[in-house]
Amino acid sequence: MATFKTRSGFLDSQEGLAIRQKLQFMMSDKTYNTQSSYSANSLQYPDNTISFVDKHMNYLNVHPKLDARMYIANLRLMTRVR
Repeated sequence: MATFKTRSGFLDSQEGLAIRQKLQFMMSDKTYNTQSSYSANSLQYPDNTISFVDKHMNYLNVHPKLDARMYIANLRLMTRVR
């Protein structure tokens, strides 16, 4: 079984909190498409929907070598409503 290497303490770090704040701003801004998506984990998400912020924070946590600044920049481009 594969094991995930995560950033230790990323979610509570200064970088993690700054990224969470940027993602929450994107959710509050109507110029971005930030709808919740399906999650198969019904224990953690009883209604089977994961929020935009949780989804991308989990992704950044599981992929420690990813440049978070570039990830957010690309996410802004991809989710922008035109």
